[in-house]
Amino acid sequence: MIQIEPTKPATAVAATSANNLLKNKFIGGFVRSRWYPGIFQWPTALVFAVIVYELLLGPVVAHNNLGTALTWVLWWPVIPILFVFLGRFWCTICPFGTLSDVVQKFVGHQRAVPMFLKKYGIWIIDALFILITWSDHVWGIVESPWGSGMLLLLLTTGVVVAGAFFERRTWCRYLCFLGGLSGNYARTGMLALRATPSICAQCKVSACYKGSAQAPGCSMFEFPRTMATSALCNVCGDCIKSCPNDSIRLTLRPPTQELWFIRKPKLEEAFLAIVIMGIVFIQNITMLEVWQSILRGLENLSGTQNYAVNFTITFLIAMLIPIILLGATALLATKLNGDSLTQNFAKFGYAIIPLDVAGHVAHNLFHLLAEGKAVLFTAMAFVGQVVPEASPAIVDNATIQILQFVLIALGVGGSLYAAYRIAHSNYSGGKTWATLIPYTILIIVLGGVNIWLFILPMAMRM
Repeated sequence: MIQIEPTKPATAVAATSANNLLKNKFIGGFVRSRWYPGIFQWPTALVFAVIVYELLLGPVVAHNNLGTALTWVLWWPVIPILFVFLGRFWCTICPFGTLSDVVQKFVGHQRAVPMFLKKYGIWIIDALFILITWSDHVWGIVESPWGSGMLLLLLTTGVVVAGAFFERRTWCRYLCFLGGLSGNYARTGMLALRATPSICAQCKVSACYKGSAQAPGCSMFEFPRTMATSALCNVCGDCIKSCPNDSIRLTLRPPTQELWFIRKPKLEEAFLAIVIMGIVFIQNITMLEVWQSILRGLENLSGTQNYAVNFTITFLIAMLIPIILLGATALLATKLNGDSLTQNFAKFGYAIIPLDVAGHVAHNLFHLLAEGKAVLFTAMAFVGQVVPEASPAIVDNATIQILQFVLIALGVGGSLYAAYRIAHSNYSGGKTWATLIPYTILIIVLGGVNIWLFILPMAMRM
């Protein structure tokens, strides 16, 4: 759905033009060269092949498996940080995207995307994200190298099928669970690709979307001329290479800025934002040292020792709590600003995204810093070197906890400011502050729950 940015004053346009990174001789030349983005794609694909090999054929114990360490100790904690600094750049070098491009080149039928996917794609992504998280805990995917390998093979199968039948990167836009996550997180990103409207108004060829002799059309079905969000831009550079008028700009912006001016909010994107908060909660709860005690209490209440049943109960409660809280806050806001429940839920669901990112990074920071040396140790074992008997921790737990608290504080601050800007841009006078107050309380409560969970001792993954 096309979203139109608010008109900017001339001084803002001039500042944006001056901020264009493509004007830098090195950056502009590199992005327009034939080396970009392939110079990043093929090494990433090689590492992916090593990961799959190790997961399926390497050590069966996660502690000794290089694939597990690279995937869950290194990549998964780092990926949300990349989204904040570089937007969806990961998606352009992702092995799945590269594989889709290769499949299309040789056996692609280039069929149009079904209307069902266009209409319900993000809901499918929401469901897949929830299902994969549930499956991980029920079947121990993260703790099982073989389980992680099978998950990657299942995703690879989906990518191949989508690439063989449908045009462009249908999988990445409409089906990839990580694509949905990256789309939300990229809205907080500091890197933005946009076209210059005054230049595009004179363009008759639309090469940025259709492609040219220099590069193919936008793989994500985006039209840079009207694009006002980074949620679906992979920063692949194809539109930059194709544009005959030098209209495309690559600029830096303050984190979370895009969240301030979303004119056509989508319920499904806001729903994903608040569901991610619940998923962060459940990831933290199940890593706590007291989880086994909690589980025994659940077994007494449910009358069964079946782990799938008891985890599912916990999982549903953890997701429902933030959904209910946002829904109740949106219902209260309807009395204050006159908008409907759905409108309030959709608009202010986006304000939760900075806290989502902070909670995601803070949770996985424990694995990265408390288990980070496992990447080095498993790599040494992979090449036949003797592994030292040493702790996998990079820093101590007290330092990690301080960093987690700082991240949550930044997330709360980012969400509060985003909520203020959303309220300010949608309402005037007393409605701005009246609307903001309940959302401020909600964000502080969610931030407080995160802080409380990080105070409790966590168990290691590796």
